Amino acid sequence: MSASGHVLVVDDDPTVAEVVARYLERDGHRVECVADGRQALRRVLDRPPDLVVLDLMLPGMDGLEVCRRLRETSLVPVVMLTALGAETDRLVGLETGADDYVTKPFSPRELALRVRSVLRRARAVPPSAGNAGILRDGDLVVDVAAHEAFRGGVRLTLTAREFDLLAFLLRHPRRAFTRDELLDRVWDWSFGDSSTVTVHVRRLREKIEDDPAAPGRIVTVWGVGYRYEPTGERP
Repeated sequence: MSASGHVLVVDDDPTVAEVVARYLERDGHRVECVADGRQALRRVLDRPPDLVVLDLMLPGMDGLEVCRRLRETSLVPVVMLTALGAETDRLVGLETGADDYVTKPFSPRELALRVRSVLRRARAVPPSAGNAGILRDGDLVVDVAAHEAFRGGVRLTLTAREFDLLAFLLRHPRRAFTRDELLDRVWDWSFGDSSTVTVHVRRLREKIEDDPAAPGRIVTVWGVGYRYEPTGERP
């Protein structure tokens, strides 16, 4: 499956935007650049891209607010550009629905690899999908082939990374995984910030738990990581 596509780059620095566009085009993508958040929101509405590269620091409306507004109407994958060492910015970016982030100053080649990885994950249909493509736990149903999840018959709004994590945990009930194992096995990251996993677990809990503050499905295994605990119910 091709991992190239239409990428919208949102950055008010023309030099950065030009460099990013050049590397992404070399990687086979069609690239469009805009310089502010409001214009980006209009472009996504008018002509939805396959992925958005979004700078955190934008004039008028910053990248976090753009991402929040995107997530109200769209599941388009978002790779956010953040300042070097600004861990809080990275975590807040993931909290608002970004799928990945690259810190500045960044290697354009690394960004191109991250974009390709996020696109591939967003489009992937596992070869085991077929008969094993429906995962169930009580009122929670995950259709792997259709890349959709439902709770109580209501479709859940999940980013590609949230969906991948939920499907993986459902396939391995009652097994504890460290954060590093989840980074590697769910998203194929041989490097990365394990706090990424913490953020996605928190977001998933808000969508599938009766009480996210006292989770019964995705439970914390202290000193290890996380485990999925089936409800034992069936619709």
